[in-house]
Amino acid sequence: MLNLSILAAAIQMHSKPNQPQENLNTAVKMIKHAAAQGAQIIVLPELWKSGYHLSKGEFELLAEEREGPVISQFQRLAPELGVVLVIPFIEKEDKSLYISTAVIEKSGELLACYRKSFLWGREKDIFSPGERKYEAIQTSTGKIGLLICYDMEFPEPSRHLALQGVQLIIAPSVWSISAEPRWDIQLPARALDNTVFVLGVNTVFEGSCGKSKLIAPDGKTLIQAPKDKPFILIHEVNFHLIEETRKRIPYLEDLIGQR
Repeated sequence: MLNLSILAAAIQMHSKPNQPQENLNTAVKMIKHAAAQGAQIIVLPELWKSGYHLSKGEFELLAEEREGPVISQFQRLAPELGVVLVIPFIEKEDKSLYISTAVIEKSGELLACYRKSFLWGREKDIFSPGERKYEAIQTSTGKIGLLICYDMEFPEPSRHLALQGVQLIIAPSVWSISAEPRWDIQLPARALDNTVFVLGVNTVFEGSCGKSKLIAPDGKTLIQAPKDKPFILIHEVNFHLIEETRKRIPYLEDLIGQR
């Protein structure tokens, strides 16, 4: 267990439908504000650049490869601000589209890229699912894992990450108002099940429920954004709490011991 405490930031923003330049400007501005407040790892929500309710053709026009202009821009921004950035984007490879998330180290290095593995509803008609392979990512701010929105509704991906030593599971999302009760249940459950931190990063308006939140390893919500306005959520992630919680709630120890 790393002897470490960090400041994490969730950028809860209004992703205006099919307004990529305006959304990009908003995202960069909010990231810079978070960095100025001391955030060391900063996360944008799912489909922040495009908005969610677009046609397949509109998504295709906004898609890019991993080495594309948006990810390259954030690779330049990360060392400028000295922060780790977690940046979702619409990824294209051959004729397929993916809902992906890049992790960019504060040096500007692209550490990892995760593709959403469980697609919800009409997403199946637009995007391809990523491989159901969940890997820990070692960053200068700790060992993190990525899941995207609907991925969080299944217990197995979070468990795979926890068993690899992940300390913080990050979930960029576009979580709907109708599914708000599940947001309030399942994210704390994933944290408690695995005694890790969970950072859920949501959008607002356009049918999203907001309420980005950081959850402690015992399932308690440490801080939560409003449901009805853009917000920069910043809070300490004290990794000592993982070890302390696991002494009281030894789920993983007992699970592994019984194998």
